[in-house]
Amino acid sequence: MSAIILAFTDSMAAAGRLGTSLDLPVHQVAVRHFPDNEALVRIPTSAHTVILYRSLNDPDHKLIELLLAASAARDGGAQRVILIAPYLAYMRQDKAFHPGEAVSQKVIGGLLSSHFDALLTVDPHLHRVATLSQAIPGIPAISLSAAPLLTALIDAKDNPIIIGPDSESRQWTEAIAQPLGFETLIATKQRLGDRQVSLTIPEVERAKGRRVIIVDDMISSGRTLAEAAKLLRQAGATSIEAIATHCLARPDDLAFMAAHGIARIASSDSIDGPTSKAALAPLIAHALRDDGLV
Repeated sequence: MSAIILAFTDSMAAAGRLGTSLDLPVHQVAVRHFPDNEALVRIPTSAHTVILYRSLNDPDHKLIELLLAASAARDGGAQRVILIAPYLAYMRQDKAFHPGEAVSQKVIGGLLSSHFDALLTVDPHLHRVATLSQAIPGIPAISLSAAPLLTALIDAKDNPIIIGPDSESRQWTEAIAQPLGFETLIATKQRLGDRQVSLTIPEVERAKGRRVIIVDDMISSGRTLAEAAKLLRQAGATSIEAIATHCLARPDDLAFMAAHGIARIASSDSIDGPTSKAALAPLIAHALRDDGLV
């Protein structure tokens, strides 16, 4: 077999969809932990090209297990090991904001580029770098946009207005709104802590009597979306939904957003969960073929 997909328990469903799209076999990586919590990683087989599939939410233990699996694949004869990480962690910290801080993007980017021959991700959370190849140097680093898939999740009835919760969300907001001809509003955000934000939405009165969809690349705690929903309700929005590429929110976070008036949340399957409505497999498969990686 010239190429196979290897995935971990948490990514088997999404990896299976990619395997179907590429007509490649998918095998599960076995992991067990010793009493001191060190991981023993075992791959069932290898091939000339091994695609390791895993989203890097909750990344610290996942990164170690990925590196061990990549090493095992090479020991088994793999000539190329490709990482598919639909959600790629540690991309936001691209500079030291205070003395003594590690620049995690540089550290993790260098680590991944030294262990993989190519990397593919979707809507990485980049700030001050223009391209993924700046964060993941020395190997093909492919960044895909989930905007076309997310656009397909939107019910266009009632001509909804699209809201970006901060300036960084503008690119996703416009990519989704423009093909459909929807109006957009972009909020201004001031972060006061990991779970506390202050928002203003210029021209928020335009949401009065309207169905509103908040669009972003990532939902984590949901505090930003809840704050946006509060302002939109006060402005007279008739209903509020949210769509994002990556939904990292835990059940209590989803309950928090629902309690604050967000009636529906939809995301891609970069992280499988109750909000996963759009499969990334066709998008990823097309990119792998186009770039000659499979």
